[in-house]
Amino acid sequence: MAPSDAKAALARAPGEPGGSNKTMKTSQAIPSIIRLRRTAQAAAFITLAAFAFTGVSQAETKRKPTPKAEPCMVTARFMFTSSVYEALADYNVALAKANNAATSEERTDARQEAAKGYKEAVDLAREQLRERRDLCAELDEDRYNPVINPADFLTPAQTAAAPNRFFPLVPGTTFNYRSVTPEGIETVELAVTRNTRTILGVTTIVVHDVLRLNGAIVEDTVDWFAQDRSGNVWYFGENTAEYEDGLISSTAGTWTAGVDGAKPGIAMFASPVVGKTYRQELLYGEAEDAAEVIALNENVTVAAGTYTGCLKTEDFTPIDPDVSESKFYAPGVGNVLTTNPTTGKRTELVSVVRN
Repeated sequence: MAPSDAKAALARAPGEPGGSNKTMKTSQAIPSIIRLRRTAQAAAFITLAAFAFTGVSQAETKRKPTPKAEPCMVTARFMFTSSVYEALADYNVALAKANNAATSEERTDARQEAAKGYKEAVDLAREQLRERRDLCAELDEDRYNPVINPADFLTPAQTAAAPNRFFPLVPGTTFNYRSVTPEGIETVELAVTRNTRTILGVTTIVVHDVLRLNGAIVEDTVDWFAQDRSGNVWYFGENTAEYEDGLISSTAGTWTAGVDGAKPGIAMFASPVVGKTYRQELLYGEAEDAAEVIALNENVTVAAGTYTGCLKTEDFTPIDPDVSESKFYAPGVGNVLTTNPTTGKRTELVSVVRN
């Protein structure tokens, strides 16, 4: 609505669209002003939403999806819509804060930052949509709903006796990793504990890993895994906490299979096949990691030694489209190297301690 139209609307009496009513009472004018403001707000909301959705319906995937994948594609669209409305909500909160700034200059700067933040959030939502659609097409799945039958899983003792060769879950084993970053030295201590937790009726093995930067804890995570009778290792969730200055700053990424729609995924197949893509976890908006098997016969040299016949995977997540990792697993050992193609970061196995 143009400013001139707004002035005209305020001058019109209820029931008289074309004329003015100079004798309108104040009590009548106030509701009209409120309605006008609400109309303007609604128009702005629709305009912002329209900007977000422009061109999305025509977004192409790397691989053309089949009709079977349609439910998965619809779910991706729902997640996009959710992200857009969340961005709109954040934008309005930012505008509220901007409106409370002390000076006109501060208010203008804050509004511009709010608009910039909204655009960045929408751009990310579009990238996430494309990544989710690509994953749907690649997996050719309708609704992700793995069937979990507790009778199909081994006990921790049975798993230790016949572990997956690329992902051995043997209680009492501790893996130590190290990487050099611009911030300093990162170390990871990953322990396969003797503790268990029952999830969806399955007795899972508790794996505890602690990430430190220059000796200070920055992330502390408990993961839950179980191996089925076919030799596949399943991932049933994690409880993770990030730290800043010794205090928990975030628990993002925490999920448990069977809670709030979360579903388990494959951590490692018994017999990996090159080109196979699979979900490792699924709680939309929180845990959407997936991986693709890249190679089966890689040679890797790290601090702990040289390993041959290694499995290589590419791990990624639609939640953060710009991030991916290459992971290398040695037979009989497990993960020996993780690299980030973007940053060049290498997290190498330093030692394995078995108690």
